[in-house]
Amino acid sequence: MAWFLGVGIVGVVLLAFSLLLDGLLEGLLDGSGLLDGLFDGLLSLPVIASFVSMAGFAGAIALGTTDVGALGAVAVGVPAGIATGWVTYRLCRALMDDRSGAAPRGDDLIGTPGRVVTAIPADGYGEVLVRLGGQPVKLAAKSPVAVTRGADVWVAEALSRTAVSVRPVER
Repeated sequence: MAWFLGVGIVGVVLLAFSLLLDGLLEGLLDGSGLLDGLFDGLLSLPVIASFVSMAGFAGAIALGTTDVGALGAVAVGVPAGIATGWVTYRLCRALMDDRSGAAPRGDDLIGTPGRVVTAIPADGYGEVLVRLGGQPVKLAAKSPVAVTRGADVWVAEALSRTAVSVRPVER
């Protein structure tokens, strides 16, 4: 049972190293011709670490709770390790492919509702408060017509990072 616990502990240590040395295995073998792309995720360090640790701990549990012997413990540990490695691979892919955290850009403001906080003269700039990425942002604003403080507006155009062109909301 000590061997299986040792294998499990080695897996946990590998997992800790994968957090500290992210992409080390992939970087060492990157562009090696025959193995190119093999370590792209399926055999990444977190997947290998989860396989090793689960195979070791599942084998130790099987050996300690039943009388299957070392070969039976391996027969229990390896499939458990493969299943855990597969779940780790799928979870890593899902996290890597998540594109929802893209930073908002100026063009994302177009069509956004806002409220005038400093009156906008017909020939100059005022200020509007809009929400960008869920956060309130105060921007310089201009409008083809004068807009009073407190009026609701729509962003028609992003002029720069800090300035927009707005139009009043028709009610």
